[in-house]
Amino acid sequence: MFYLVEVWLPYGRTEVCARIPTGNLLAVIEPKTREGALNPQAEIENALMTPLGVKPLVDVARPGVKVSIVLQDCDPSTNNIAVSAVLKQLSLAGVKDEDVSVIVAYDPFRVYSTVEGKPLLDEFLSARVSLVRHDCEKSEHAHIGKTSQSTDVYLNKSFAEAKVKILVGVVEPHSCAGYSGGREAVLPGISSKETIEHTLSLGLNPKAGRGSLEGNPVHEDMVEAAHLADVDFALNVVRNNRLEIVKAFAGGLDEAFHGSVKLAEEMYKVPVESRADIVFVSPGGYPFDVSFFEASKCIDGALETIKKGKVIVLVAECMGGYGNKEFSSAISRFKDARALEKALTKHFTVGGFIAYHFMMALQSAEMALVSVMPDYFVPEYLKMKTTRTANEAIDYAYQSVGSNGKVSVIPYGNLTIPFISATE
Repeated sequence: MFYLVEVWLPYGRTEVCARIPTGNLLAVIEPKTREGALNPQAEIENALMTPLGVKPLVDVARPGVKVSIVLQDCDPSTNNIAVSAVLKQLSLAGVKDEDVSVIVAYDPFRVYSTVEGKPLLDEFLSARVSLVRHDCEKSEHAHIGKTSQSTDVYLNKSFAEAKVKILVGVVEPHSCAGYSGGREAVLPGISSKETIEHTLSLGLNPKAGRGSLEGNPVHEDMVEAAHLADVDFALNVVRNNRLEIVKAFAGGLDEAFHGSVKLAEEMYKVPVESRADIVFVSPGGYPFDVSFFEASKCIDGALETIKKGKVIVLVAECMGGYGNKEFSSAISRFKDARALEKALTKHFTVGGFIAYHFMMALQSAEMALVSVMPDYFVPEYLKMKTTRTANEAIDYAYQSVGSNGKVSVIPYGNLTIPFISATE
């Protein structure tokens, strides 16, 4: 007789249960637990008043100057708390609301159809300031210089011309920049399409990846671009797996970012003793699994914990289907990852880049998908086995690796950077 362990994985706005025999469960790999701040507003306001490396905003800004805030759109709650705290400090400095503009950063790794029609800020804040979403193709841009990696940096013109420039974002694992936040609000956040594609094409370098900053050419290019932009002040927050604000870091561009990264690494980097035969991974539910394009980014973490050739089960609702036309086009046009890589060196697209990483993963592991995507799409184009439940996926995986296969589970793949800590 054997006992089953119930392990719950986020799936859209709900959860699904995987029942795993006790003797087969190797590990549940999660970010380290940190409670959210008791008063997130006070946490952010305190960070703004005691900044790292620069003077407080009340001393940086002054009456009559034009202020531009770049907001990396996270969720309405985080947006409102962060922006209202920044506006409070600007008001104390004598800056009028009509002199403040908020630019919502462009994120090429997100599917914007999922947030269309939803307010970025509450009605009160939206009425106080000018609020626009940056369009990397249609917004007016200004050339501010060139990086050492030959990226011509074209930025949103209104931001480039502002007297006080502020960045607001969240620091979390990023598929090629190492971590989001800070300098990412500038590039890709308010950059032109050509600038974005040139920088992100550096992501084909093996040093560009989740949780990696040292020697990462994408991160380094973003930092250079942000310094060319002459950013005055940055606010970053770090959140737990419930998307609650744990801590805020404010101040100079580099100081605020590195302070955030230190905490992020403590939370998100998780040591794992040995590799499994089967890995169940969820991006973390909504909004990280609204499409396959977004959900597939968490497969990188599963690859770090799986034995070569064994089974990864991606648990992601994917109500938006593929989610990115360039992604689906690359998947259907290229049958070989190396051919796609060669094409990307000539004409880079973000969708093609994510497709390349997914195709490379298919060479290292067998894959199954628990989602609502139509069965006839997934096996033919994505080369994955489709299942409707997590337990159906377990049965399929055991058929492949044997009934004694060891199982690891990553419930919050978007916020988890697993690494093998012991010699195997």
